[in-house]
Amino acid sequence: MATATQAPTSPAAASGRGSVLPLLRGRPSTRVRLAVGRRPQTALRAQPPGAAEVVEQSVNTIRFLAVDAVEKAKSGHPGLPMGCAPLGHVLFDEFLRFNPKNPYWFDRDRFILSAGHGCMLQYALLHLAGYDSVTMDDLKAFRQWGSRTPGHPENFETPGVEVTTGPLGQGFANAVGLALAEKHLAARFNKPDLKIVDHHTYVILGDGCQMEGVSNEASSLAGHWGLGKLIAFYDDNHISIDGSAGIAFTEDALARYEALGWHTIWVKNGNTGYDDIRAAIKEAKAVKDKPTLIKVTTTIGYGSPNKANTYSVHGSALGTKEVEATKNNLSWHHEPFHVPDEVKRHWSHHIDEGASLEAEWNKKIVEYEKKYRQEAAELKSIISGELPSGWDNSLPKYTPENPADATRNLSQQCLNALAKAIPGFLGGSADLATSNMTLLKMFGDFQKDTPEERNIRFGVREHAMGAISNGIALHSPGLIPYCATFFVFTDYMRAAIRLSALCGSRVIFVMTHDSIGLGEDGPTHQPVEQLFSLRAMPNILMLRPADGNETSGAYKIAVLNRQRPSVLALSRQKLQQLKGTSAEGVAKGGYIISDNSSGNKPDIILIGTGSELEIVEKAADELRKDGKTVRVVSLVCWELFEEQSEKYKESVFPSEVTSRISVEAGVTFGWEKYIGEKGKAIGVDRFGSSAPAGKIYKELGLTVENVIATAKSL
Repeated sequence: MATATQAPTSPAAASGRGSVLPLLRGRPSTRVRLAVGRRPQTALRAQPPGAAEVVEQSVNTIRFLAVDAVEKAKSGHPGLPMGCAPLGHVLFDEFLRFNPKNPYWFDRDRFILSAGHGCMLQYALLHLAGYDSVTMDDLKAFRQWGSRTPGHPENFETPGVEVTTGPLGQGFANAVGLALAEKHLAARFNKPDLKIVDHHTYVILGDGCQMEGVSNEASSLAGHWGLGKLIAFYDDNHISIDGSAGIAFTEDALARYEALGWHTIWVKNGNTGYDDIRAAIKEAKAVKDKPTLIKVTTTIGYGSPNKANTYSVHGSALGTKEVEATKNNLSWHHEPFHVPDEVKRHWSHHIDEGASLEAEWNKKIVEYEKKYRQEAAELKSIISGELPSGWDNSLPKYTPENPADATRNLSQQCLNALAKAIPGFLGGSADLATSNMTLLKMFGDFQKDTPEERNIRFGVREHAMGAISNGIALHSPGLIPYCATFFVFTDYMRAAIRLSALCGSRVIFVMTHDSIGLGEDGPTHQPVEQLFSLRAMPNILMLRPADGNETSGAYKIAVLNRQRPSVLALSRQKLQQLKGTSAEGVAKGGYIISDNSSGNKPDIILIGTGSELEIVEKAADELRKDGKTVRVVSLVCWELFEEQSEKYKESVFPSEVTSRISVEAGVTFGWEKYIGEKGKAIGVDRFGSSAPAGKIYKELGLTVENVIATAKSL
């Protein structure tokens, strides 16, 4: 690995910045090493005479806004913003296409800070660029309660932040999803005479992101898909929290990315090599058939005389003395949070420029609507998130006369119905499409040369699949991605699911083989604790449908919930189409499917989910033959049930009725909320076993006979 350049003792050590030189000619090679002094390509925005001094002022403004915010908060990560300030300035000021007064303009470039701990870099850039979401007061409230400048970037807190980052590598994988969405929509909607989807995705990642496995999975897919408008900047500063990255990370990242199908560039001097940064970005934009990784060697904490290039500047405030020393070193003689007038004037052009960029695009979309009405209507649905009229009527309906079937098969019927009805519906599986039953039969595969198709082949990459799906969902309100694997492997992708819930991305997680009912594959593949663990996660819907109508209902709910993801746990084994189930009942989370009592006073309440609802209903029939009044409740989604009124919940679970039994092929932990102190929970408080499903159910007591015996014991 290269050795990071140390911070100079004065800013005068850098020279030749801000010039505009001719474009490099010829097709870029796969691997390019850029050295300081190489003639750069022209930036997107030409630099006027005297710009070098303004650039230097601007870069130091970014550095010290970060330093001052961290110092005031007495916590944070100043090192990355100090080192990446030159890159941040060049990218935002000279290349990035955006409208600060409309952060959600559709055809904007997307920027993601995967190394989210360095978020003051992004906040400073958004502030300088004129975003209303990051005022000076917001910068001064960094990391404080209720501020729009939290300790890691959050898309739901700060307009201008595209995705929520923090867990390393996740933001990078989100960027792959954003770039996938752009390539897919461009292939579907661009015309020879009108290119209306045309933007880049830029992402900054650090050594930590490189070490996390999710980034390698996502990089592999990005190379395979040929995401030419994805440009990643690797902040090569050699420092992690424990010290030098070399204690655990010595690989040649550029060689790895070449092997993954990426174009690679190395900017050896990211501290003062402005021209080289410009040249690298221009070159990356010229590469159309593969993503680009630009390794930018920087000094973490650049300018700090005593802490630069050390782990102590990674995640701690500099301290009063070192702040003063750094200001002297960089000739920054200003009060905290100062933005020089010349820097304000320089950055002010983005407001008019951004409005102009959007206005030009709006003119094109008007022309597009006149020429291509059907495509325009579909694109409008994707951009706005407005669902087509009657979309939910496409979902299949079932009666008890329909044959028994696994809910994974019923799910495929729903997926294909929704893909026909909703233009932005797309997705795939982690190499299990024929087991998860997730193929969209009327579409081909999204591949490098067929990006218009809607079946996404993720391969065995559960970590990246979830994070990429988050990026797709956050690209446009009307894109609705689904992704699939076996339910037990939600453990592999839990970080992505959690971030999906946190940032409110509408991803549908299609999880099949939902219990011990999958049988012979054994306990490694049989989920038992996953149901409750996901019920414990905020802002997510955990749905376990019991038959066709509940599966349709679950998909309707998943599509309608724009601000939270849904997990559908689906069976491998065939289940009966039950009398009394309904999509409308699913919308309430829990509802009565059968009851022979009156006055809301049954003798006993039996509660089931998924494949066990059939067992519960059969047990209820037998108990009724003995003269018992029995209510059967399907509690398909706890979260939705808890959102109902107290009156409704009392109508389902009357407080006077304490004889209650829950039956679910998962851990019993948590069921006491619904069965009360006097109720009984029948479940699986151990790992499963390798055997036919029927045998496992019998041995573990998930039988009609055991439900009846338990009921009689109450």
